Amino acid sequence: MPHDDQADHDAHDEGWPDVPGDTALTIPVPEADALVRTGTRAHVTVLYPFLPLSRLTNDPDDPDDTGDAEEALRSLISATPAFTLTFREIRRWPGVLYLPPTPDEPLRALTKSLRSRWPEAVPYRGVFGDEGLDPHLTLASGEGTDALPESDFTAALPLRSPVDAIRLIVSDGPGTRWRDVRSYPLGTGVTTARR
Repeated sequence: MPHDDQADHDAHDEGWPDVPGDTALTIPVPEADALVRTGTRAHVTVLYPFLPLSRLTNDPDDPDDTGDAEEALRSLISATPAFTLTFREIRRWPGVLYLPPTPDEPLRALTKSLRSRWPEAVPYRGVFGDEGLDPHLTLASGEGTDALPESDFTAALPLRSPVDAIRLIVSDGPGTRWRDVRSYPLGTGVTTARR
C-alpha cells in the first residue's frame, strides 16, 4: 500500500488489504529514498485509493469508453502549478516515523480538488475520516519504529524536492510492489506513459 504507518498496518490486519487494481496518486521524493525503511520508494500520497485503472484507460476499440475520467484528471492536475516541498523535521505517530512536508497547502488543495471531482475516492477508505491523514512522507513504521533514534535521519535534513508531476501507481495485490502507470505533469497537461 502507498502509505506505511502503524494505523494503516492495524487497518490492514483488520481486513483492509490492498486489492489488485487499487490505484493511488503519489508524489515521488527520490531525495529521501535512502532514508526510507518501509520497503517502498519515498513518496507523499495525494489520494489513495483512487479510481479503478479501467476508468482511466481510454480504449479506442471500446465505443463506450469516452476517456472522460482520464481527460478530467489530466486537466485538474495540469491546472496546479509546480511547487517545491521541503522536509525539515521528523515527527512521530505511535509506531510511525515520518517527515511532514512544507508547504502542505498545495497537497491539501490538490486532494480537495480530486475529492470534489470524484467523491467516491475516499482517502484511506475512510479509516481516518473523510479527510484522511495529514500529508506526510513515512520513513519507518511497525514494530521497532518507536525505538529508532531520530538522529539516524536528521543529518540528511532539510531535504528539498521539486514537484512537477503526480504519479499514478497501481497495486497487483497484497504483498506486491506498486508499479508506475503514468505521470501527470503539473501545469502542462502532457501525460507521459510509464510501462
